[in-house]
Amino acid sequence: MPAPRRSEGAAGGVAQRVLAWPYRGILAFLLWTGIYPWQLSLISLALNLIVGALIITGQWLVAGSLLIVAGIADVLDGSVARQRGLESRSGAFLDSVLDRVSDAILFSCLFWALAAKGETFDAALALVTLVVSLSVSHVRAEAEAIGLSLTEGFFQRLERFLALIAGLMIPGAMRPVLILLSTLGAVTLLQRSWSAVREAR
Repeated sequence: MPAPRRSEGAAGGVAQRVLAWPYRGILAFLLWTGIYPWQLSLISLALNLIVGALIITGQWLVAGSLLIVAGIADVLDGSVARQRGLESRSGAFLDSVLDRVSDAILFSCLFWALAAKGETFDAALALVTLVVSLSVSHVRAEAEAIGLSLTEGFFQRLERFLALIAGLMIPGAMRPVLILLSTLGAVTLLQRSWSAVREAR
């Protein structure tokens, strides 16, 4: 079994080394079951919907635990496609769109939950994080539309995913996590935007 692909973000190298053997074991099991990549993508989306509902109802520890499972399904759909020779442009498009939908679900539900509790500052941070995360992906999509390739970025989806899990599962950690997400997400947005403009020239 191959090792996981390395993300270009801050946590990419560490995650690749730490998760190499669990990744291989889970990938081998999924290949044995015969599951299709699109099924994993839809499972991840369904789990993210449940996580969003759990966030709204205040069950953050359960939400964080389930988000780990959703993330595993999201990471491995592409790996299953590559190993079974099922890679396609339509599959990559579906995966990308569902990733954006999942981000929107998670951070909009977090905004809803925090606003309902009167935590205005934290709710605003969740909204900023949502806008920034979608903008980072949009910049990449627009760059690829004109023939550029943007993979760099200090704080990408893997880092957002790990930070959100920590915020949900560690009591009192959500505010610093949201500050981290919004700030470093904005840095990544500026980094990608500058790279796109520079390459386009």
